[in-house]
Amino acid sequence: MTLGIVFGSLTPPEQLTTGAARAEQLGFGELWFSEDCFFSGGMSGVAQLLAATREVPVGLGLASVMTRHPAVLAMEIAGLARMHPGRFRAGLGLGNRHWLRQMGLDTDRPLTAVGESFDAVRALLAGQEIDKPTYAHHFGQIRLDHPPIRLPQLWIGAVNRRALRLAGAKADGVLLSVLAGPAYIRWARAEIARGAAAAGRKMPRITVFTLAAVDDDPAIARYAVRDAVGFFVRAEAHTALVGQSALPATHGAEIGDREVGEFAVAGTPAQVAAGLDELYAAGADSIGLWLFPGDSFAAVLERMACDVVPLIGTGTH
Repeated sequence: MTLGIVFGSLTPPEQLTTGAARAEQLGFGELWFSEDCFFSGGMSGVAQLLAATREVPVGLGLASVMTRHPAVLAMEIAGLARMHPGRFRAGLGLGNRHWLRQMGLDTDRPLTAVGESFDAVRALLAGQEIDKPTYAHHFGQIRLDHPPIRLPQLWIGAVNRRALRLAGAKADGVLLSVLAGPAYIRWARAEIARGAAAAGRKMPRITVFTLAAVDDDPAIARYAVRDAVGFFVRAEAHTALVGQSALPATHGAEIGDREVGEFAVAGTPAQVAAGLDELYAAGADSIGLWLFPGDSFAAVLERMACDVVPLIGTGTH
């Protein structure tokens, strides 16, 4: 079980290197950069995290297969993988469909777009040439001049049943979005396992992104994440993240302590450790903490490392 830190929309680009270096010093097991439109670019963000650290694995979660042509994605991934062999992992997926519609890039066959684009990126990274169009993209005799010497891990970010099974069938790892509570994780893990079994593959690793806050006053911690929980619940109310949760009737109503408790991990150090233990027990192999409040990132990072991590898995909470 691994505990990591998620960087992204809450972190100004100029603060990434300091935060990443400190997270590695504090012993967090992996770092992720979440590309959210229209905040900070994923490739530039991951490059900064890699440059600021020495050994910790760094992941991109996730790059939309619609906002970048798979050949461009493969080219960028190859460059980072060559510079940091064995440390970089790339998460691919469809991305937020509202953002895609804002750019005129949505698709009526999202699963096909993700699966074919994933296969194309993997083939290009392996040094193969592609000269056959997919549903979403054109390829004309495309081959990378500088493929990676060591193939990086390719992950898929998925939410609903068919996408989770696709991820199980193809990916080295699966990213589960924020709002993934214990009930949803158990359901999602079973779907991923079905996809892996059908493809004759071993179960891929599962990383869960989690909205998190810690304070000696649990009400302050819950308040720190409440607005974010509300935003994501309203955005994902139609998806399995909410439908397969322990609170499936939540559809954007006022967010209270029950909703925060289901869709985030917030409270005293002991309460946060207990919440993380629940996520691991439900099937998360690793957890990426998205820390709140964003303007107190450094202080929350220290508290997580010093006061929460020692309690995880001890049963003392």
